[in-house]
Amino acid sequence: MLKGFFKVCLSIAAFSSPSFSFPANSSTLVTDNPKEIIDQVWQIIYRDFLDYSGKYKKEDWIKLRKQILSTKYFENSEAYEAIKDMLAKLDDPYTRFLDPKEFNEMRIDTTGELMGVGIQISLDEVTNEIVVVSPIEGTPAFFAGIKPNDTIVSIDGKPTENFSIDQTVKLIRGEKGTKVELGIIRDNKFLKISLIRDRIEINVVDSRINNTSLGAKIAYLRLKQFNAKSPKEMSLSINKLEKQNPFGYVLDLRSNPGGLLEASIEIARQWINTGTIVSTQTKDGITDIRKAKSRALTTRPVVVLIDEGSASASEILSGAIKDNKRGLLVGKKTFGKGLVQSVRSLSDGSGLTVTVAKYLTPNGKDINKNGIEPDIKVDLLLDDKVKLTNSDLGTLKDSQYVEAENILLRKYKSDRNNNNSYNPNKANINYALKR
Repeated sequence: MLKGFFKVCLSIAAFSSPSFSFPANSSTLVTDNPKEIIDQVWQIIYRDFLDYSGKYKKEDWIKLRKQILSTKYFENSEAYEAIKDMLAKLDDPYTRFLDPKEFNEMRIDTTGELMGVGIQISLDEVTNEIVVVSPIEGTPAFFAGIKPNDTIVSIDGKPTENFSIDQTVKLIRGEKGTKVELGIIRDNKFLKISLIRDRIEINVVDSRINNTSLGAKIAYLRLKQFNAKSPKEMSLSINKLEKQNPFGYVLDLRSNPGGLLEASIEIARQWINTGTIVSTQTKDGITDIRKAKSRALTTRPVVVLIDEGSASASEILSGAIKDNKRGLLVGKKTFGKGLVQSVRSLSDGSGLTVTVAKYLTPNGKDINKNGIEPDIKVDLLLDDKVKLTNSDLGTLKDSQYVEAENILLRKYKSDRNNNNSYNPNKANINYALKR
């Protein structure tokens, strides 16, 4: 099964990631002592690392400290290699060291600007292969036809066998206008796909009003990822759509790989007025429960579209909506990424991403490797004659959207037939499934 991905928007736009958080700096002093950097990493792992695989042994980690600190390191680059070797023993692809350049690029990328081809990638824990979670809409990878679950077997002719996420990112990343060729396995067929790298500034929310034959307006919102810009873009879109008095909403989280944990919580609060949104559990069993704050921007009915590319923060949002009975989920089972990474800055400008917790839905479901099941399973119906473009999503050409719209229209007809005026405070639409 695929391990989730570390969605830190690494500026290639081949980013693998789950939800993550930025705590305070672990140190404010700049040091040229390589051993101090190593010890900072060791201390963070010892104190905070959540071992999901069960392979981490504290006594072995303690022995390792004496071993690595007894070695002489003349340059920081030597310490960096020692840190990477040390972290490899954890068997956690999401606990990773980033040198100062990589760490700075990552912090820039989480603002919503990427440089590269536009794919999110993951490491398959069984085959150790690099697998595409999803292309980013509107990027070179998206237009070239890269698809979820494509396996990247080569980059510019170089096999990716036993590659880490970092190694893959470094090869795909490059200057704007340069070419990179990916070797892809899809449905047991080998494909070569050439892409031109570009700087990608992502608008994370698409929205519009769809008019229906029954006269009801359906608001369509597509959220592409959870970065620092996402909560503001979502609130602006909801407020704009509310002025047009839609009957209900279709919130599209398909192929949304997730992102910032806090962004998912802020956006969930825009949809959910009361109740738990998510809880996080550390290695010590401490549970941090995040709740709604009675500040929802709309209480109209909502149907959420999900698929196998919906991961991490998307699963937090869709799980919260489902468990709070705020709306229905339509589509396919989600990716299954339930680990939280914290990003720590080190004293020389380098950084560490460390798995510190797992998150649970309001009903206590562990999402990692399990995913979230939709209330209504619907395939995206495609064949050789039907190719959905970006503009087709959220239209009658989109079979999953059609099912979501029909759910809302059944509720609309039920309200109208019962001579009930629309009550925007009644958001639970489960009864609309009755035919």
